[in-house]
Formats: sequence, structure tokens, C-alpha cells
Amino acid sequence: MLELLLKGGVLMYPILFCSVLALAIFLERVWFYARFVRGNRGLLDDLEPLLAGQRFDEAAIVCQRVGNPLARVCIAALRLAGRPRIQIKAVVEETGGREVAPLERYLGLLGTTATISPLLGLLGTVLGMIRAFNVLAVQGTGTPATLGGGISEALITTAAGLSVAIPTLLLHKYLTSRVDRIALDLEEKALRVVDLIGE
Repeated sequence: MLELLLKGGVLMYPILFCSVLALAIFLERVWFYARFVRGNRGLLDDLEPLLAGQRFDEAAIVCQRVGNPLARVCIAALRLAGRPRIQIKAVVEETGGREVAPLERYLGLLGTTATISPLLGLLGTVLGMIRAFNVLAVQGTGTPATLGGGISEALITTAAGLSVAIPTLLLHKYLTSRVDRIALDLEEKALRVVDLIGE
């Protein structure tokens, strides 16, 4: 691995950095998403009997104790308990939008990493080919082994760039779909609360 890194030239270092960055973003986002949804199901199970019995103060205390994004959306809804459903729903949607926004943090950077990695590899290949042909111009025709060795070294960066870009793109798609599922789940649970407290 170290030999390939050295053979690929200076552009292998940014490609390596892109791979480390992509992995770090993926792990951080997975951890963040797990924390984001923790306690959602249990919170709704605790709230439903309280809301059905119109014990809104107790429901607010339960939400404050949990303190996750769904709980904050529910607190915003509970402040308007007894008002028209459409008014509560508007406030819940606005609060939910603010709570969901952090889910997309770093996804743009991950997408950029997936885009830039093969371009760095291609740039390394072009620079390597230029060097190989410069050697050919200085030495004359040379041997096929000399030219082939230079070209194979030049292609290492393209292979490295693609080997970073393809998994990064897949991770980006996975995280994007996970954000959509979490946002939809939050919306469904929040609307169940709205239905229970709206007039």
C-alpha cells in the first residue's frame, strides 16, 4: 500500500485525505442519526395516554425529560393545546424543519469528496503521462518496458481516485436516504401528536 502511495506521486496524498475524510463523515453521521432517533418510539408510547386524557402538563414534563428532537417538536405542539389543528400543525412543521436541518450537515462535503477524488486521480494520471512522454522525448524511442512502466505508474492515481469515489458515493446515497426516512418518521410521529391535541 505504501509502495503504491509513493509510486502514485504527490496527488496520492489528497486522495488519501479524501478517503479519511469520507470515512470520518460517515461514522459521525451514523452516530448522530442513532442519537437523533433514540427514544422516539418510547416517547410516543408514553405521550399517547397522557394526551388522550388531556394531561398536557404531564406530557410536557415527559418531553422535557427526554429532550430529543421529537420531544422538542411535541413541546411546541403542547404549548398550543386546544387551539385549531391547522394552527398547531403549522407550528409543528416549522419546528420540525428546524430540528431536521442538522441531519444534512456534512452531506454536501461528502458528495464533494466523491466528486473530487476521481478528478484528482485523473489529474495525477495526466501529469504522469506528461512525465512519461517527456522521458520518451529526451531518450528517443526507448523500450516498451520503459514507456509501459511510466504509464502504469501514472494510472495508479486514477485507480486510487476511483477506489475512493465509488464507496464514498454509495455512502452518500445511503446517508441521504437515511435522512429522508428519519425526517418522514419524525413527521408521522409529530402529526400523531397534533391529531391528539388539536381541536
